[in-house]
Amino acid sequence: MKAVIIGGGIGGLSAAIALKRCGIETEVYEAVKEIKPVGAAISIWPNGVKCLNYLGLHENITALGGNMAYLAYNDGHSATTLTRFSLSPLVQAVGERPYPVARAELQNMLLEQYGKDAVQFGKRVTHIEEQQDGVCAWFEDGHKATGDLLIAADGTHSVIRNWVLGYQTERRYAGYVNWNGLVDIDETIAPADQWTTFVAEGKRVSLMPVAGNRFYFFFDVPLPKGLDEDRDTLRGDLKRYFSGWCPPVQKLIDTLDPQTTNRIEIHDIEPFMQLVRGRVALLGDAGHSTTPDIGQGGCAAMEDAVVLAIALQTNSLGIEDALQRYQEKRNERVKDLVLKARKRCDVTHGKDQQATHAWYDELKTETGERIMAGIEDTVMGGPLA
Repeated sequence: MKAVIIGGGIGGLSAAIALKRCGIETEVYEAVKEIKPVGAAISIWPNGVKCLNYLGLHENITALGGNMAYLAYNDGHSATTLTRFSLSPLVQAVGERPYPVARAELQNMLLEQYGKDAVQFGKRVTHIEEQQDGVCAWFEDGHKATGDLLIAADGTHSVIRNWVLGYQTERRYAGYVNWNGLVDIDETIAPADQWTTFVAEGKRVSLMPVAGNRFYFFFDVPLPKGLDEDRDTLRGDLKRYFSGWCPPVQKLIDTLDPQTTNRIEIHDIEPFMQLVRGRVALLGDAGHSTTPDIGQGGCAAMEDAVVLAIALQTNSLGIEDALQRYQEKRNERVKDLVLKARKRCDVTHGKDQQATHAWYDELKTETGERIMAGIEDTVMGGPLA
């Protein structure tokens, strides 16, 4: 069996590694000549970590991950702690730790595990065609790839998604802009072993520890899309949006490097139930593009990869049957994750100001039980729970 995989990001490489471990031949095609991950870092929750463990990467991810032992919410104006608690009960309940990691380092880890020389870069797919005994993909440079099945892991702007669905999908603007990057850990801003989030005005500022004595940081601000803002105005923009916020937030803005800080308008796609057509399967953002509000985008792609590999490895009724079983196991799960993230997004970013302020009040009495119960429910819905 041979699988053609379109996309060399987190989902595509996870799928390639998983299928390779099952003895399935793979070819990976990536559109760009050099992968530059979108976003500075990513939070990999225990369901994603377990998938990486399945791929033989336990020691690798442990080395890349930051020590996120505590979680805290602070008031954005005063820096007063609203709630702070240990994540140890969550770890004990689900059987694994969460690891925030730098995206570039995660990408390199996956490339090294699969084999960077085996990935064909600069191959932008134009169209695909299902044939009697397999699938063909054509690329802008005239190259043609054939396989017994094709995995479309070509991201939120997927070329193949519309072919699978039979209709055009549109990305939905989630209503906020995210700035993110990496800075050296500074405990006058936040503790080194804690996920710290400052909240107020429907905005948030978060810091997570990653390996190398660094914080992954991000700022969220509800804004219209299409504003004329870039790295040249970045620090001034953040100073304006967070005017009157507490000294740690001001220090973070003063510390960050605008040239390595990303500005992203956040989108998702309305969930759909069809992930498979014949011998073609959607995987990762191509199949379920979500906002980052519950930190499950990358984890969901890793889950896809594991479920797909197991379906193909254990099924004796043929490729199309295996892909249908993959779809049946994933479509409700990924729909749930997209909608959970959307709901969390709306509360966090003030879509309904009354609901957002009620959440702020809830945080003042939060012991950690409700937040960890929500995370546990999400994590335990994964295939390796």
